[in-house]
Amino acid sequence: MGASLSNLTENGSANGRPGLGDIPENCVACVFMYLNPPEICNLARLNRAFRGAASSDAVWESKLPSNYHHLLDLLPPQNYDGLSKKDIFAFLARSVPFDDGNKEVWLDRISGRICMSISSKAMLITNVEDRRHWNWFPTEESRFHVMAYCQQVWWFELSGTVNFPFPPGIYTVTFRVHLGKIFKRLGRRACNFEHTHGWDLGPVRYELSTSDGQHAVSECFIDDTGQDDPNGNIRRGSWIEYKVGEFIVSTSDPVTEVRFSMKQIDCTHSKGGLCVDSVSITPSDLKVHPRKGF
Repeated sequence: MGASLSNLTENGSANGRPGLGDIPENCVACVFMYLNPPEICNLARLNRAFRGAASSDAVWESKLPSNYHHLLDLLPPQNYDGLSKKDIFAFLARSVPFDDGNKEVWLDRISGRICMSISSKAMLITNVEDRRHWNWFPTEESRFHVMAYCQQVWWFELSGTVNFPFPPGIYTVTFRVHLGKIFKRLGRRACNFEHTHGWDLGPVRYELSTSDGQHAVSECFIDDTGQDDPNGNIRRGSWIEYKVGEFIVSTSDPVTEVRFSMKQIDCTHSKGGLCVDSVSITPSDLKVHPRKGF
């Protein structure tokens, strides 16, 4: 059986029957146009013809977004000059930082779609300069290695803006937050909920708008037990993504400006003990949607 498989994947076998190695490389490349990058890389192991087709610029050009050159513009030219389209795809599948490293954009490794993450460092936070209310602390659990921690406030508000030539499509905006402060105890992950309070007394309002007039609003209690496990336990100790809304891009030119915010400004009670890591902007059909507000 092993010999038969070897004969099938290389050139014609001893009995004269054709094998996969007899398929012209340009025909293999045409088939690869319909496969995703991991599938192409797996098939490249079969034989020389498949390996050659898997390195074709034409194949990888079809996997890159139409405006991938905008991502390259964020980098020094020497970082990508002379690279094949396959290498450019691999390069962009890693994160490309911009705006002083407070924002990152990358290609999804399977679909080649553009994704983005925006650090809380790039946001406007009310009273962030007052250490009694907000602190910054380093962490390995953020792609930016730092996040904002709300210790105690009466007026909770964060907002941000990004301008980017997103390819046409529907995109979802989410906030990534965590109840309690994360720390290490004897090398193990732990959470301190000493300051966590007030989020069950009123909903947080999430809002987004775009430069072409789109607008979305949602509200959700951060520690709403109705959204948690079957035993009714609050989702403390884990990251939660809250959906702000969706926006539609019909063309990359002009660039789309996206404005987003998260606020709880009911000053009848204080609230605190919340980590805010980042905002993500991803194609809406790329993954399972985070839980919605009401």
